[in-house]
Amino acid sequence: MAFDKRRELLFIYSVKDANPNGDPLNANHPRYDAETSRVLVSDVRIKRTIRDQWIKDGFHVFVDGEAKTLKGRIDELKQDLNVKSGREALGKCIDTRLFGVTYAHDKESFSWTGPVQFKWGRSLHRAKAELIQGTAAFATKEGAEQRSFRNEYIIPFVLIAVYGIANQYASKDTGATEQDVDEVKKALWKGTTNLITRSKVGHAPRVLIEIMYQSGFDGAVGSLDEKVKLLSKDGTELTEDQEYSLRSPKEFILDIYSLVERMSNIKNSVEKVSLITDTETKIKGLDELVEVLGKKLVHEVR
Repeated sequence: MAFDKRRELLFIYSVKDANPNGDPLNANHPRYDAETSRVLVSDVRIKRTIRDQWIKDGFHVFVDGEAKTLKGRIDELKQDLNVKSGREALGKCIDTRLFGVTYAHDKESFSWTGPVQFKWGRSLHRAKAELIQGTAAFATKEGAEQRSFRNEYIIPFVLIAVYGIANQYASKDTGATEQDVDEVKKALWKGTTNLITRSKVGHAPRVLIEIMYQSGFDGAVGSLDEKVKLLSKDGTELTEDQEYSLRSPKEFILDIYSLVERMSNIKNSVEKVSLITDTETKIKGLDELVEVLGKKLVHEVR
């Protein structure tokens, strides 16, 4: 049964001494807004984190990260799921139910708009990429006395905010359920923790806020990522130098007061707010959020 309650989500995570999202067309340099000095992360990268966790958790996904043809992947799914059509196979994949798909193969063609969509992630402060050089494992040719060199980019530290929204109307076409949407939140937090590869180790989930609205409500706070900001440890605005020099959650406070203020205007349409925080990130506005939402707020510290 399709879900009927709109949701909004704000996910904030840190990256230390790693590459959040390399651009393959730019020597794998971290994606970056040169005008604002903010680090960017594509929605595709966020969805990959989620999908990878779903695979670990035993869900069927359409895009499994392997290099395969459409025909090859669909044939695999038809066999594994014991179905005869592409529509049936994709209807059993959690990623296509939530993120949508455009499908054209053999005599079948259809397009589903995904109920769950993400903006590009953007850092909450200025940051710089550093080029790290080192030696490779092997020489470039037989008889050479020196090994070749390698270059890679890392971000010393960055805090990234990602906004997502679940559209209940689109779920009627894909069949996405309330339980499916629940798995997005779980996979974001857990999947970020499980980004344990050489280029991604150093990722850590910090804050996750999910707003679930009452049935029939089709509004939204909107762009939750733009309603939070960082302050220095003493509660003042960060200077440009301080932004670049951040290296730990102990060096800033996350100010959510603007978000709380906006939520107070639509609190009667809110059914529940789930808040997950880590043990290191300090939040300004948390007491006000409790005051606005009361028992509608469920807070978990991990």
